[in-house]
Amino acid sequence: MAEPILKWAGGKRQILHEIVALMPKDFRNRTFHEPFFGGGAVTFWMEPKRGTINDINPKLINFYVVVRDHVDELIEDAKRHKNEKEYFYKARAEFNEIVRNGFEIPNIRLASLLLYLNKTAFNGLYRENRKGEFNVPFGRYKNPKIVDEERLRKASEVLKKLDIYNEDFTYILRVAKPGDLVYFDPPYHPVSETASFTSYSKEDFSKEDQERLRDVCLELHEKGVYFILSNSYVKPIRELYEGIEGFRISKIYAKRPINSKADRRGEVPEMLVTNVPTELQLGRERAKLLVNSDKSKALMTSKSLIEYLTVAERSI
Repeated sequence: MAEPILKWAGGKRQILHEIVALMPKDFRNRTFHEPFFGGGAVTFWMEPKRGTINDINPKLINFYVVVRDHVDELIEDAKRHKNEKEYFYKARAEFNEIVRNGFEIPNIRLASLLLYLNKTAFNGLYRENRKGEFNVPFGRYKNPKIVDEERLRKASEVLKKLDIYNEDFTYILRVAKPGDLVYFDPPYHPVSETASFTSYSKEDFSKEDQERLRDVCLELHEKGVYFILSNSYVKPIRELYEGIEGFRISKIYAKRPINSKADRRGEVPEMLVTNVPTELQLGRERAKLLVNSDKSKALMTSKSLIEYLTVAERSI
């Protein structure tokens, strides 16, 4: 199983079993797409045989293209970074200068700087100002693991099987085929009138964009494409999907530890929407078994229980 290689606010590892539970039982045989890739926890766990990933942030997409196609060069460059405050701000300035001057994908140095900043910036945040500049301060970690070679190489192998896009999420209407599976993880709608979107790129995701996304889900549904979507459990978003034939909404809870204010780090309600028919879904128990199987097998000493897990996984 591959793992995410960047810290990313709103990552889905902790609710992965809830997402997997809604997938068709034969999800491993389906083409998989993730139009709002971010940290890519779902894709890296699935290790799909074929499909696409996409993100509107060109710096992020450059990083994944470099991981896919130039992982050795990335590792070599990233090993030179230093976990020092003065070096951090020089690296951040260099990162922003490359962005200001314009860059072509792939850019190995930009990817190396993104990896470094991601592992050493305050609270693991990725945030941009309106100019598209990375502006998170130094994190003062004692000994951050900037270069995890094994994880990077495993991620590279997963990405080699996928096409990578840097477009609006509507690209999915062009590439998805009947029977494919899509996971949407858009920027979440604010949970209150005073809240604001977390800016992972200089472009905000507006209410109109949320409506466009709903319309894309409708079009995919009519096309015979399965989807799962996550978002805030708030009335304006629920109203977009309630009452649509074939759509099902479920409420779950997730911990959100990456927040600038400590009192906002805790369990918050989230919403999952899907058009996968209930009878085709994997279900929670099987999903938990699959998601936790690697950890369980490492901890268990009972041969019979290990054999049970292996047989159960193969039967799914």
